[in-house]
Amino acid sequence: MAYYWFKSFHIIGVVVWFAGLFYLVRLFIYHVEAEAEPEPARSILKQQYGLMEKRLLRIITTPGMLLTLAMAVGLVVQMPDVLRAGWMHAKLGLVVVLLAYHMYCARLRKQLERGECRWGSRQLRALNEAPTLLLVTIVMLVIFKNNLPTNATTWLIAGLVLSFVISIQLYARKRRLAQEQSAETPAIADQQALQN
Repeated sequence: MAYYWFKSFHIIGVVVWFAGLFYLVRLFIYHVEAEAEPEPARSILKQQYGLMEKRLLRIITTPGMLLTLAMAVGLVVQMPDVLRAGWMHAKLGLVVVLLAYHMYCARLRKQLERGECRWGSRQLRALNEAPTLLLVTIVMLVIFKNNLPTNATTWLIAGLVLSFVISIQLYARKRRLAQEQSAETPAIADQQALQN
């Protein structure tokens, strides 16, 4: 029975951890984009995003990570033979990458707080895709273990996921370009008015 308790709370921890990671980097994007706003909106937005980032990391994301790791230890204690499986080695390697991503996000949050972050919104949008790829790969390893399918259906699903990610990126780019164009239009009109 203990195994099922550990497994249940491990899954809950994973969901909370990933939800926090997804939203945290999205807040970073908004934080960086707030730099383009005029004062006092810029200061207000940056302060609010900084507070939200800090709370999200401390109250949701990091506790989700700790719950995930603690319950994983409980699962391994219940079934130590799982550490001999090749798929588990791959999963643990990806979890290490995810932990590094988490720590890097914490570092970025501090840089944003101090006004030292050099990342642009485009780079942060790309960074925001990393946990999605890790999540998909980890889930596939857990479900299929050593029998990861490589048939046409698998490639079709992978293609659909990839097209979904690309569509999101293209939509975000289109929206960003439209915003830039709408911001340039009044400036061009002002320049023309000054020339006349």
